[in-house]
Amino acid sequence: MTVFPSITAPPALDKVFKRFPRTVLPLLEYHDRVLRDWSPLTVAQRELIAAYVSGVNACTYCHGAHVVAARAFGIDPALFEGLMADVATSAVDEAMKPILAYVGKLTRTPAMMTEADALAVHAAGWDEQALFDAISVCALFNLMNRIVEGSGIKANPLEADEAEMEARIARMGGATGDPHVGEPSYSRLAVLWGLAPEA
Repeated sequence: MTVFPSITAPPALDKVFKRFPRTVLPLLEYHDRVLRDWSPLTVAQRELIAAYVSGVNACTYCHGAHVVAARAFGIDPALFEGLMADVATSAVDEAMKPILAYVGKLTRTPAMMTEADALAVHAAGWDEQALFDAISVCALFNLMNRIVEGSGIKANPLEADEAEMEARIARMGGATGDPHVGEPSYSRLAVLWGLAPEA
């Protein structure tokens, strides 16, 4: 699928980002803040939400990329099959189920959100910051799924060979120190995508 004739085939996110850097750089900073800045949700939990929302949207690229990222931060990729079939009966931690139900509903039927959806999240022990952070991850990946699909990107990172998969995981760094805080540099993703020099 050719969307941008100036971009050599096959379409890929790094090519799109390099072709349109003006709006991509602030978008990548937002990724870093939402996914890696301090939150009551661990980096792994935020990557789980990103992968789940992308799966709900059937965005093969983002779902695969964030299953790989979730794996880098300690989430077993085997749980995604059950999660995508049914949050309630999946092997996901019980405390995460109301959050995943919330973001799933927000993705599928945003106008149908009710106070009861939020109350279920709070009843599971999550505070307002955690809920807002989950909403932010959800919103970001609804945006990203549409950028990816609209740009004609259909690759599946889960189909990469083992060496490429391990290289992707190594670039993500994995969880270090506080599991709620990842890499603090807001240029991290811009560097990874080749849009900014390393500090």
